[in-house]
Amino acid sequence: MGMMQDFKTFAMKGNVIDLAVGVIIGAAFAKIVDSAVQDLIMPPIGKLLGGLDFSSYYVPLNGQAPGLPLAEAKKLGAVLAYGNFFSIVLNFLILAFIVFQMVRLVQRARLSAPAPDPAPAEDVLLLREIRDALTKQPPRTPLS
Repeated sequence: MGMMQDFKTFAMKGNVIDLAVGVIIGAAFAKIVDSAVQDLIMPPIGKLLGGLDFSSYYVPLNGQAPGLPLAEAKKLGAVLAYGNFFSIVLNFLILAFIVFQMVRLVQRARLSAPAPDPAPAEDVLLLREIRDALTKQPPRTPLS
């Protein structure tokens, strides 16, 4: 089998297509969570800690003057941007928690759905055929 045929077989499997859909939806969902963290959660946390934009908190490592915006401080040398890191970690934790809740919901829905009746075993089917054949025969009269 050629490489193109192998690739076509691989790409047309249901799991690959499901994965592609999941990645696309996940990327869009990650943007929503990122916006929630950056625009709704981090500003109050930053306000509580004395600033308005928590993601711009950093420790200068190259002698930059304190109070410079993060972008300018990075231009002057290395900085330890812990505020941005904290925002990304919080973003991940919220996203992971939401995905966890979604998985739990799907698992509960699967458990509560009625299971299909299992197919009868082969010997049970054979016994049913014998029973049906015997009931179709006319009754026998005993010989006296």
